[in-house]
Amino acid sequence: MTTEGTIRVVIVDDHQLVRQGLEAVLASDAGVAVVGQAADGRAAVEVVADAEPDVVLMDLQLPELSGLEATRQILAARPGTAVLVLTMFEDDGTVHAAIAAGAVGYLLKGADGEDILAAVHSAAAGQAVFGAALAQRLRTLFADGPTSRAAAFPELTERERLILDRLAAGLTNVEIGHALFLSPKTVANNVSVILTKLHLSERGQAIVLARDAGLGRSG
Repeated sequence: MTTEGTIRVVIVDDHQLVRQGLEAVLASDAGVAVVGQAADGRAAVEVVADAEPDVVLMDLQLPELSGLEATRQILAARPGTAVLVLTMFEDDGTVHAAIAAGAVGYLLKGADGEDILAAVHSAAAGQAVFGAALAQRLRTLFADGPTSRAAAFPELTERERLILDRLAAGLTNVEIGHALFLSPKTVANNVSVILTKLHLSERGQAIVLARDAGLGRSG
């Protein structure tokens, strides 16, 4: 049982030692309480549904269900939850995909305890949280603004570009199918082709890339 005003946290990581270490860090702050833990993405969704935390510390490389997909499912059910990614991966595609999935922050494993606690408090307060190096890279990546739609993704067919546009607007496969008079299976097949052509592994990465190129405004 937690007292009013306490930040409720769920820890998600497939390594027990990492979970124990994070729990020890969080336990040093009387204003934070660990209310659940999970070792895989599917369990994370279930634990968050039961524990109703304010903040989720989320690893990305998880069995059963990826951290990105777990994040999407958690936020679909509980939009007010703050998901704070804590991972060893710092490539631009992974950072973008985490943001696209709805994460409010992104920290690298190896961050010290003070930084993690500060990030948890900031995330609970509704603030975006990024390590200094990542924040600078994000500013650099978006400094030039979107490229033109016409020049973007010349490797895609017109249909694939239309699907990517709707994807960037946040539509599901079923909704895209209704909009373009296609079956959900056809849309899913086209999304797979789009990911292959753009050398991406996650739907979220395609969404971020497309939005950066000015797509996604069709609604």
